[in-house]
Amino acid sequence: MPIPTEIKLHSKSRRLEIAFDDGRTFEMSYEFLRVLSPSAEVRGHGVGQEVLQTGKQDVDILAVEPVGQYAIQPRFSDGHDTGIYSWDYLYSLGRDHDRLWREYLDRLAAAGGKR
Repeated sequence: MPIPTEIKLHSKSRRLEIAFDDGRTFEMSYEFLRVLSPSAEVRGHGVGQEVLQTGKQDVDILAVEPVGQYAIQPRFSDGHDTGIYSWDYLYSLGRDHDRLWREYLDRLAAAGGKR
């Protein structure tokens, strides 16, 4: 998997920009990153235990901490800070962004939730 060469937080637009050593660059909203957090709080501890995240449209990333040489751990303004985003996971989020966002919005609509 590619390795990030640069990570930028754009606080005004609430977007994280990440460039990888294969030449690809992705921009993802803080909301997208928050609702797809790899944490157990969001994913649960097994299939069918996922927790749909709602009301995250205005979430900010307050800080990002490195985790070794393989990941980052964002601290979100809603207090969420347990998701560890590996380089592989961030790359897959960027690569599959449109499908993942559409699936999230579909789940949200089916549950009657709001962004």
